Parts: sequence; structure tokens; C-alpha cells
Amino acid sequence: MKQPVKILHIDSNHPVLWDRLVAAGFENYEDFKSSKEAVEAKIHEYHGIVIRSRFKIDKTFLDKATNLKFIARVGAGLESIDCDYAIEKGVHLIAAPEGNRNAVGEHTLGMLLSLLNKLNKADREVRSGHWNREANRGYELDGKTVGIIGYGNMGKSFAKKLRGFEVEVLCYDILDHVGDANARQVSLLELQKKADVLSLHTPWTPETDKMINTAFVEAFSKPFWFINTARGNSVVTTDLVTALIQGKVLGAGLDVLEYEKLSFENLFTDDKTPEALQYLLQAENVLLTPHIAGWTFESKEKLAQVIVDKIIACCNN
Repeated sequence: MKQPVKILHIDSNHPVLWDRLVAAGFENYEDFKSSKEAVEAKIHEYHGIVIRSRFKIDKTFLDKATNLKFIARVGAGLESIDCDYAIEKGVHLIAAPEGNRNAVGEHTLGMLLSLLNKLNKADREVRSGHWNREANRGYELDGKTVGIIGYGNMGKSFAKKLRGFEVEVLCYDILDHVGDANARQVSLLELQKKADVLSLHTPWTPETDKMINTAFVEAFSKPFWFINTARGNSVVTTDLVTALIQGKVLGAGLDVLEYEKLSFENLFTDDKTPEALQYLLQAENVLLTPHIAGWTFESKEKLAQVIVDKIIACCNN
């Protein structure tokens, strides 16, 4: 008789994930509260683990997971996992960027339109009794060039959302031949020369860590609007603030910040507010959201569905 696959869930997710795994014959177990050390002490009992971002799956954890066949992260990125070591130990890695790409694309477009038209600023002023029409004159997206860095699931979704606008969409990616009918793939140099808008859709890797810095911004030929729905650690916030003050960046929509904890559930690692963040919090041309671009009611279920499909496919191979 074939041994049942035992899966440990250490984060809560949409119930469809649990229910579909049960229906497919998997044994589900949950532990949403124990410490990392407590989970490590029993992880050898399980063949799979389902996570979001509660703690890092590092070498110590993986060494104790002697029977682990797969790690499934209900999200797009895998930066909370020591991927190289997991692969070395024969652990299959599963993510679900297909599940929240539409949500990210919509959120990115919403942030951009709000920045261009000063919607949030105007809303705050009207609620305070101020009717400032000229001060809230906006810009049209029509005729502008939108540059997308990182043309995977998220970048492609945003480009698709732009099809209804009369814009030129350029994309840059470390992979060749990823451009499509929605975006023309160009060199980074050409993107920096032509873009009026920059939207970041890269994973957090050694190559993208602190990528958006003063030198990067100054390489752009024109002042531009900047949107980041990817990862906060890809941006040097102090350099971004300098660019905002100097007018090199016309406005910023930030769903992610470098000050987030690894779990993404809290903003600060301590009680002190960094000076650069203090500026962002009061700047009228900055729009902030709490890492929710992919966090819709629909994406919660889609992520679960994608994860289940991939777990079943993994275990059937």
C-alpha cells in the first residue's frame, strides 16, 4: 500500500487548498503558532510543507527535514527559502505567481493613475475643506512611454492592462525573447532613455538587491514616475527620497518597502522610524500601500488553486 503524503501547513490559506488536498488523498496537518525551532523538531515527519512567509526555510531547517519532498509557497517569490540548498537536497520548490499576477497588474495600474491624477492628494484636501483645482491638475497617461523591468508573470499582467491606453510599453529582462504583443523588449539603456514611467516587477535576488539607487535613477534621460509592487529591498529608499526631492522622480507608488520584516506582516524591525520613511509618509507625490498588490479576495483563492494543482502534479511525477 502506498504511503500517504503528509503535508504540514504553517500558515493559514484559503480553505480550498486544504479541501482539495484532502480530496486528492493527502494528509493535512496544521501548526500556525509554534516557533521555528518547534516546527524543526517535527518536520522530519512530513513529506511536504505549505508556507506563506512566516519564517525563513534555511539550511538548519532543511537539514532536519529529512523526508521533505516539496516546499509550496502560497505566493510569487521564494526569497524566504534557501533555494540552492533545497534543490541540492532534492526538495521540489513550488510557487504560484500565476495566482496573483492579475491582482498585481490591476494594483500597479491603479497606483499609476492615482499618482498621475493626484487622486489621493485631492481626496485628502477636499475632506479637509479645501477645493484646490489648479494645484491638483493631473497628467494623462496617453502618449507616454511605460518601462517595465522584470517581464515575468507580474510584468506581463501590467502590460496587458495598459492595452487600452495609447502608450508605448517597453520591457527589460535578464532573459532573452520575453517580449510580446503588449511590450517591446529593449536594452536597459534604451528603457532608461525613453521611459516616462518605470514599474518594477523583479524578484528579490542578489542581482536586484538595492538595484534602484542614485546611479540607476540618474541614468534616466527624463524625470519619471516610479511604481514598485515587487520587493522593497530592491530600492535604496534614501536614494529614492533624494530623487523625489530633486524632481528626478516625479512621484512614487510603493506597495513594498525595504523596512518590511521578512514575514511581510509588519513594517518595522524596531520602533524607530527611518528618516527616509518619514519623508515618504508626508510627501504629497508618494502613494503607499501595505504590500497588498497581490492581496485580493480573488487572488487568495487563485493562489490556493494553483498551489494544489502544482502539488498534485509534483507528487504524481
